[in-house]
Amino acid sequence: MLDHIGVQVADVEASLAFYLRTFASIGMREVMRFSHGDAVVVGLSGPDGIPSFWLVPATGPEARELHLAFRASDRHAVDAVHDAAVTAGTEVLHAPREWPEYHPGYYGVFLRDLDGHNVEAVYHGD
Repeated sequence: MLDHIGVQVADVEASLAFYLRTFASIGMREVMRFSHGDAVVVGLSGPDGIPSFWLVPATGPEARELHLAFRASDRHAVDAVHDAAVTAGTEVLHAPREWPEYHPGYYGVFLRDLDGHNVEAVYHGD
């Protein structure tokens, strides 16, 4: 349903490091970068190489929590996201588990990113 999303962040480079480190197991990588005034805008992709997740400089001091879910290829990738987050000292909102209230086979981990957003890695099962 979604083509792409841009998230305003306080520090693009710090957020880039967070997302690349935390979501490496699902194939997240930087694929585009361009200048935007005195800052940069960075496009990230999954294994398909299409920049569908963008980190952009904040335009003001106010932020509202977003929820972003990134698709994982299997449960092991979700667990690897959790492990990377714990190693980095990231706040874990919900450790990896099945969420049958969403649908059978829904397996996800929920984290807090550097700007307070609720970010998730999810595998939808077979």
